[in-house]
Amino acid sequence: MTRRGSSYRSITSLQRDNKSCRACAEAGFPIESLPVAAGYAGQRAYMFGQAPGVVEGVERRPWRGRAGQTLRRWLGMEEAEFYDTFYCASVTRCYPGRVRSGGGDRTPTAREQELCSFWRQWELALLRPRLIVVVGGLAGRRLLGLRSLDESIGRRFEVGDSVSVPIPHPSGVSRWLNDPANQAKFRKAVGLVHEEVAKLATSP
Repeated sequence: MTRRGSSYRSITSLQRDNKSCRACAEAGFPIESLPVAAGYAGQRAYMFGQAPGVVEGVERRPWRGRAGQTLRRWLGMEEAEFYDTFYCASVTRCYPGRVRSGGGDRTPTAREQELCSFWRQWELALLRPRLIVVVGGLAGRRLLGLRSLDESIGRRFEVGDSVSVPIPHPSGVSRWLNDPANQAKFRKAVGLVHEEVAKLATSP
Protein backbone atom coordinates (compact mmCIF):
# COMPACT_ATOMS: atom_id res chain seq x y z
CA MET A 1 0.00 0.00 0.00
CA THR A 2 1.34 3.41 -0.96
CA ARG A 3 2.03 5.77 1.91
CA ARG A 4 2.84 9.44 1.48
CA GLY A 5 3.39 11.86 4.32
CA SER A 6 2.00 15.37 4.37
CA SER A 7 5.56 16.54 5.05
CA TYR A 8 9.03 15.10 5.55
CA ARG A 9 11.94 16.22 7.70
CA SER A 10 14.56 13.77 6.48
CA ILE A 11 15.57 11.96 3.30
CA THR A 12 15.57 8.71 5.32
CA SER A 13 11.86 8.90 6.08
CA LEU A 14 11.08 9.95 2.51
CA GLN A 15 13.00 7.00 1.09
CA ARG A 16 11.31 4.61 3.49
CA ASP A 17 7.94 5.52 1.99
CA ASN A 18 9.26 5.76 -1.58
CA LYS A 19 10.67 2.20 -1.45
CA SER A 20 7.21 0.80 -0.73
CA CYS A 21 5.32 3.00 -3.21
CA ARG A 22 2.89 1.12 -5.49
CA ALA A 23 0.97 4.13 -6.80
CA CYS A 24 1.46 3.28 -10.48
CA ALA A 25 0.57 -0.40 -10.00
CA GLU A 26 -2.49 0.63 -7.99
CA ALA A 27 -3.47 2.89 -10.90
CA GLY A 28 -3.27 -0.09 -13.28
CA PHE A 29 0.07 0.49 -15.01
CA PRO A 30 2.16 -2.60 -15.90
CA ILE A 31 5.34 -1.73 -14.01
CA GLU A 32 7.81 -4.58 -13.52
CA SER A 33 9.76 -3.77 -10.37
CA LEU A 34 9.61 -2.17 -6.97
CA PRO A 35 10.93 1.40 -6.70
CA VAL A 36 14.64 1.93 -7.26
CA ALA A 37 16.28 4.25 -4.75
CA ALA A 38 19.76 5.68 -4.22
CA GLY A 39 21.53 5.57 -0.91
CA TYR A 40 22.08 8.99 0.64
CA ALA A 41 25.59 9.74 1.92
CA GLY A 42 25.71 13.52 1.80
CA GLN A 43 25.85 13.88 -1.99
CA ARG A 44 25.58 17.50 -3.15
CA ALA A 45 24.77 16.75 -6.79
CA TYR A 46 21.56 15.21 -8.17
CA MET A 47 21.45 12.94 -11.24
CA PHE A 48 17.96 12.91 -12.78
CA GLY A 49 17.16 10.32 -15.46
CA GLN A 50 14.07 8.85 -17.13
CA ALA A 51 13.35 5.51 -15.45
CA PRO A 52 15.22 2.46 -14.18
CA GLY A 53 16.13 -0.34 -16.58
CA VAL A 54 15.73 -4.06 -16.06
CA VAL A 55 19.05 -4.46 -14.17
CA GLU A 56 18.20 -1.55 -11.90
CA GLY A 57 14.78 -3.07 -11.28
CA VAL A 58 16.37 -6.30 -10.07
CA GLU A 59 19.11 -4.68 -7.97
CA ARG A 60 16.95 -1.72 -6.86
CA ARG A 61 19.91 0.59 -7.29
CA PRO A 62 20.17 3.26 -10.04
CA TRP A 63 22.51 3.19 -13.05
CA ARG A 64 23.66 -0.42 -12.64
CA GLY A 65 23.11 -1.59 -16.21
CA ARG A 66 24.85 -0.87 -19.51
CA ALA A 67 23.56 2.72 -19.67
CA GLY A 68 25.05 3.39 -16.24
CA GLN A 69 28.41 2.01 -17.35
CA THR A 70 28.31 4.30 -20.38
CA LEU A 71 27.34 7.28 -18.22
CA ARG A 72 30.27 6.74 -15.86
CA ARG A 73 32.63 6.36 -18.80
CA TRP A 74 31.38 9.65 -20.27
CA LEU A 75 32.03 11.39 -16.97
CA GLY A 76 35.34 9.65 -16.36
CA MET A 77 34.20 8.38 -12.97
CA GLU A 78 34.65 5.05 -11.23
CA GLU A 79 31.61 3.62 -9.45
CA ALA A 80 32.57 4.78 -5.96
CA GLU A 81 33.22 8.36 -7.09
CA PHE A 82 30.02 8.44 -9.13
CA TYR A 83 27.75 7.33 -6.27
CA ASP A 84 29.60 9.49 -3.75
CA THR A 85 29.06 12.53 -5.98
CA PHE A 86 25.51 12.02 -7.25
CA TYR A 87 22.25 11.24 -5.53
CA CYS A 88 20.54 9.39 -8.39
CA ALA A 89 16.82 9.71 -9.11
CA SER A 90 14.50 9.53 -12.10
CA VAL A 91 11.18 10.75 -13.48
CA THR A 92 9.61 7.42 -12.48
CA ARG A 93 11.12 5.03 -9.97
CA CYS A 94 10.07 1.54 -11.12
CA TYR A 95 11.18 -0.40 -14.19
CA PRO A 96 8.35 0.24 -16.68
CA GLY A 97 8.97 -2.92 -18.75
CA ARG A 98 9.63 -3.34 -22.44
CA VAL A 99 7.57 -1.91 -25.27
CA ARG A 100 5.42 -4.53 -26.94
CA SER A 101 7.52 -4.41 -30.10
CA GLY A 102 10.62 -5.28 -28.06
CA GLY A 103 12.49 -2.18 -29.25
CA GLY A 104 13.62 -0.85 -25.89
CA ASP A 105 12.01 0.01 -22.59
CA ARG A 106 8.52 1.49 -22.38
CA THR A 107 8.36 5.25 -21.89
CA PRO A 108 6.37 6.03 -18.72
CA THR A 109 3.03 7.67 -19.43
CA ALA A 110 2.26 11.24 -18.43
CA ARG A 111 0.10 9.94 -15.57
CA GLU A 112 2.92 7.73 -14.24
CA GLN A 113 5.28 10.70 -14.42
CA GLU A 114 2.85 12.79 -12.42
CA LEU A 115 2.32 10.09 -9.81
CA CYS A 116 6.08 9.91 -9.24
CA SER A 117 6.67 13.67 -9.19
CA PHE A 118 5.83 13.74 -5.45
CA TRP A 119 9.10 11.97 -4.60
CA ARG A 120 11.25 14.27 -6.75
CA GLN A 121 9.70 17.40 -5.28
CA TRP A 122 10.45 16.30 -1.74
CA GLU A 123 13.95 15.08 -2.61
CA LEU A 124 14.90 18.44 -4.03
CA ALA A 125 13.39 20.26 -1.06
CA LEU A 126 15.30 18.10 1.44
CA LEU A 127 18.60 17.68 -0.42
CA ARG A 128 18.87 21.17 -1.93
CA PRO A 129 21.53 20.01 -4.40
CA ARG A 130 23.97 22.54 -5.81
CA LEU A 131 24.14 20.69 -9.15
CA ILE A 132 21.42 18.84 -11.05
CA VAL A 133 22.50 16.77 -14.07
CA VAL A 134 19.49 16.05 -16.28
CA VAL A 135 19.88 12.91 -18.39
CA GLY A 136 17.89 12.66 -21.62
CA GLY A 137 14.97 14.43 -23.24
CA LEU A 138 12.14 13.22 -21.00
CA ALA A 139 13.94 14.26 -17.81
CA GLY A 140 14.79 17.61 -19.40
CA ARG A 141 11.18 18.26 -20.31
CA ARG A 142 9.91 17.20 -16.90
CA LEU A 143 12.33 19.16 -14.75
CA LEU A 144 13.37 22.10 -16.92
CA GLY A 145 10.58 22.38 -19.48
CA LEU A 146 13.07 21.87 -22.32
CA ARG A 147 11.69 21.24 -25.77
CA SER A 148 14.65 19.40 -27.29
CA LEU A 149 18.17 18.15 -26.66
CA ASP A 150 19.49 20.18 -29.59
CA GLU A 151 18.83 23.51 -27.89
CA SER A 152 19.83 22.49 -24.36
CA ILE A 153 22.95 20.28 -24.44
CA GLY A 154 26.06 22.34 -23.70
CA ARG A 155 24.21 24.97 -21.63
CA ARG A 156 23.68 25.71 -17.94
CA PHE A 157 20.23 26.35 -16.50
CA GLU A 158 19.14 27.83 -13.18
CA VAL A 159 16.75 25.79 -11.02
CA GLY A 160 16.15 27.79 -7.88
CA ASP A 161 19.51 27.90 -6.12
CA SER A 162 20.86 25.02 -8.22
CA VAL A 163 22.71 24.85 -11.52
CA SER A 164 21.40 22.26 -13.97
CA VAL A 165 23.37 20.76 -16.87
CA PRO A 166 21.52 18.54 -19.38
CA ILE A 167 23.28 15.63 -21.08
CA PRO A 168 21.97 13.09 -23.61
CA HIS A 169 20.76 9.71 -22.45
CA PRO A 170 23.42 6.96 -22.58
CA SER A 171 20.95 4.32 -23.73
CA GLY A 172 21.98 2.29 -26.76
CA VAL A 173 18.57 3.10 -28.25
CA SER A 174 19.41 6.83 -28.44
CA ARG A 175 20.82 8.02 -31.77
CA TRP A 176 21.40 11.66 -30.79
CA LEU A 177 25.17 11.33 -30.64
CA ASN A 178 25.32 9.74 -34.09
CA ASP A 179 25.04 13.23 -35.58
CA PRO A 180 28.58 14.73 -35.76
CA ALA A 181 27.10 18.19 -35.13
CA ASN A 182 26.05 17.06 -31.66
CA GLN A 183 29.49 15.85 -30.61
CA ALA A 184 30.79 19.33 -29.76
CA LYS A 185 27.65 20.07 -27.70
CA PHE A 186 28.13 16.82 -25.84
CA ARG A 187 31.77 17.51 -25.03
CA LYS A 188 30.85 20.96 -23.77
CA ALA A 189 28.12 19.50 -21.56
CA VAL A 190 30.51 16.99 -20.00
CA GLY A 191 32.99 19.82 -19.42
CA LEU A 192 30.30 21.84 -17.65
CA VAL A 193 29.49 18.89 -15.39
CA HIS A 194 33.17 18.58 -14.46
CA GLU A 195 33.37 22.32 -13.75
CA GLU A 196 30.35 22.23 -11.46
CA VAL A 197 31.50 19.08 -9.65
CA ALA A 198 34.88 20.74 -9.04
CA LYS A 199 33.08 23.74 -7.52
CA LEU A 200 31.30 21.43 -5.08
CA ALA A 201 34.65 20.27 -3.73
CA THR A 202 35.73 23.82 -2.91
CA SER A 203 32.45 25.39 -1.75
CA PRO A 204 31.31 25.27 1.89
